[in-house]
Amino acid sequence: MQALPRRLWLMWASVACASAWAGPPALMLANVYRPSLDLDAYWVSEKYDGVRGYWDGERLFTRGGEAIGAPAWFTQGWPTTPLDGELWGGRGQFARTVSTVKSQRSDDGAWRQLRFMVFDLPAHEGSFTERLQALAPLVSALGQPWVQPVRQWRVSHHAELNAQLQRLVKAGAEGLMLHRGDSLYRAVRSDDLVKLKTHDDAEATVLAHLPGQGKHAGRLGALWVETPHGVRFKLGTGFTDAQREHPPAVGSVVTYRYRGLNDSGVPRFASFLRVRPD
Repeated sequence: MQALPRRLWLMWASVACASAWAGPPALMLANVYRPSLDLDAYWVSEKYDGVRGYWDGERLFTRGGEAIGAPAWFTQGWPTTPLDGELWGGRGQFARTVSTVKSQRSDDGAWRQLRFMVFDLPAHEGSFTERLQALAPLVSALGQPWVQPVRQWRVSHHAELNAQLQRLVKAGAEGLMLHRGDSLYRAVRSDDLVKLKTHDDAEATVLAHLPGQGKHAGRLGALWVETPHGVRFKLGTGFTDAQREHPPAVGSVVTYRYRGLNDSGVPRFASFLRVRPD
């Protein structure tokens, strides 16, 4: 077979790489809930503890831009319009969901336990309320039980919102999401979308592994991490023995829980939760 000219080979390689890694999609990101928000402006939904999924009209990607190897039947017949949602295996099934989504082989049995919970239409030019009106019939027309629109409702006051939060968390939910009804889809972090949970959590990038002492000698003692705002601190609690033996890689993004910030901006009582799946 005649070798491809260099120019054509480079074109082929660029297409092949793009199919495997599209770069992070332009997604709407959430701020943290504040009681000062005007609840009359928002729709409320359950916060699903799964893997963010972005359908670009042809393929399914993670929040970080990794192509997801879902079985062909899972996305067969999906629309050419982009969909924003969560790949979800049910309450309390985060680890199983991540394992299925990140697996290099497509396990039909595992994928049949997942649902794609669609909560937005990124390419739609209308308000969120208008997008909801367009989303419901779009998903219904698919006729696929594993693709479902996220249920949205209204709340009139903060006491009612907190009561709903406590009830859902007790039942195994992660928390609540609030989305401004008049907001356009913008790929920024703003109060157009906010999250409400019973604890604070945030993300940081792993800069280094700090060696342990005493009972942790010879394995991880703490992670040296940096927040998106440039604050660096040690994250030393919340790890299992297995995670101390095989810590999150340098450069990976981890989620941690905390209880407010001290005067220098360092999270108080920070505890490792997990590695961000994408």
